[in-house]
Parts: sequence; structure tokens; C-alpha cells
Amino acid sequence: MNGADAHAPEPQAPAAAAPAGQVAEQTAGQAEGQRAGQPAGPAAGQAAEQAPDQVAGHAAEQTAAQPAAYGMPAVADELEAYALDPQAGTPLTAAITAVPAEATARYALELGDDALIMAQRLGELVAKGPELEEDIALTNIGLDQLGAARLLLQYAGRGLGRSEDELAYFRDESEFRCCALVEQPNGDFAQTIAKVFLVAHFQQLLYGALLGSADEFLAAVAAKSLKEVDYHVEHADLWVLRLGDGTVESHRRMQQGLAEVWPAVAELFDDTGNAELITAGIAPERAGLREAFEARVAEVIEQATLSVPTAAPLMVGARQGRHTPHLGFLLAEMQVLARQHPGATW
Repeated sequence: MNGADAHAPEPQAPAAAAPAGQVAEQTAGQAEGQRAGQPAGPAAGQAAEQAPDQVAGHAAEQTAAQPAAYGMPAVADELEAYALDPQAGTPLTAAITAVPAEATARYALELGDDALIMAQRLGELVAKGPELEEDIALTNIGLDQLGAARLLLQYAGRGLGRSEDELAYFRDESEFRCCALVEQPNGDFAQTIAKVFLVAHFQQLLYGALLGSADEFLAAVAAKSLKEVDYHVEHADLWVLRLGDGTVESHRRMQQGLAEVWPAVAELFDDTGNAELITAGIAPERAGLREAFEARVAEVIEQATLSVPTAAPLMVGARQGRHTPHLGFLLAEMQVLARQHPGATW
């Protein structure tokens, strides 16, 4: 007996075999039935008898239950907003019962564009993180943003008469309504963290305020996204502290990263064009979030032994379609496949 045999499990007694003639008879009968297009065996025959009514009924039950099972909104037969991964994230339970007014749809478009472009920027970093765990973390943050973008763009599209793909892939640069901050290049790792840090703190406050929106769907999207953004805030805060209060070089890079993206912060609180929505209780007043935002980020920055940048605001008017040059290059890469093969299905 060798070493391998010493650890091998004792052989089990084989199950009693059917007589060879019986096996041959059954096999021949099954093969003949399959060639003739008949079910192989009595069990299959019973399933065939039950299939028409039971299978159809079961499929109908599954279809009716699908939005609830996936946790996504149900909108007649026109909107399919299912999660890319049904097991991921927080379920969203909201039903869109009416087409949003144009002003509401355009507001949802702003929120959706912010999330979409942030997701695209983070997607550029897949397999480029400084370590495996961080590579996965940034990818997950990007997927959270993409999930929110899909819901918001579908809702906006319902009011604007366009699909989420049409809004994402077939608008030109001047038609996008994202803020300038999300379209800024990733830069080095510290600059990427600075951008995630600022966007996450802003979205945390914005989605928190949207919980009380008079628009049921926007409130539901905010409730789902807020739980994800809470993680984004925690993750970014830890990295700002780690880099800022780390080595001389990491401190320098984190300070420089904040300085690079800080000029785009002021635009986050621009309420241009949303006065009616604010009055109607649909959209929160962004300007009213600024004090809390500045206090929160300043606390983390100071704990990281860094300084709050004092750079002048970036005046571009991205919410009105006047973007930095960076967005055009991003869209050229993001939209190229859809534009080369319009209408293609996969």
C-alpha cells in the first residue's frame, strides 16, 4: 500500500444493476421514441400532458413577479429597469404610474448624467488599481453609479420620449447635463480618490434630501442609492486619511489631487433652471446643501493633515451644456460602438 492508498476512502458497494436485457430494452425504446419525436419514458409523457396549462401559468406568475423579485420599478410594458446583478445592491421598490413632466424628466437627466459619466470614468480604471482590493472597490463604486444612471435615464427617457441607450449613446456633448466635476480626468490615484471623495459627499447629501421628494420614483432611487453612497463616502474618507497622513509623497499627491478637482466643486450647488421643481417639492435646493458639504469635507481634510483648497471656481456652465474639453474625449470612447452599429442587439 502506498501513501496515496493510505488516505483513500474505502470503496463503496456498487448499486444493484438492472438486468442487461432490461437496460437494452429501455434504451432502445427511449431512442426509438426520440427519433419519432415522442417523449422518452412515462415521466416525460406526464410532463408533456401538464405543460400547456401549468408551464404557461408558471411563466405568467414569474413575469408578473419579476419587478418585485428583482427589486426594480414596474412601468407598464415600456420600462425595464432590472439590476445588472439581481443579487447586488439594495432593492428598489417603486412603480412609475405616470409619465414625468418635462421639467422633472430633465432634472432626472441631470442626476443620471452625473452618475453615468462618473461610472464611465471609474470604468477606465478597471485592472489599473494600485492593489487588487482597491481595483475591485473602485469598480464596484462605478457599478453602483451605473445602476443609478440606468434608473434615472430610463425615467428621464420616459418623459422625453427616448430610451436609456439613446440618451447615453446618441446625444452630443452639448446635450449632456452632468456637472464638470465628474468629467474631470482620473489623473493619478490620489486625484481619483479626491474626485470620488467630493462626489460621494455631495451625492450623500443630495440623495438624503431627495428622500422627501414629492416625486415617488426619485425618492425611491434616492433611498436605494443612498445606502450605496454611504459606502462610497466611507471608502473615500479612509483613503484621504491614509494618503494625507501617510508619507511625505502621499501627502503631497493627495493635496495636489484635491487642488486639481476643487475648482469644479462650486457648480455642484447650481440650481439654475430648477426653481419650479424646488417650489413643488420635487427637487431639493442644492445651494442649501453647501454649508453641510463644506463642513463634512473640511473635517476629513483637516484630520488628514491637509488643507482645504482655495482655488477659484471653474466657470463653464456644464449643467447648461457648456463642458470642459474632457467630456468630448470620454464620449468618443463611450459611444463609438453604439454609433458604429446603431440598432444592433447582442
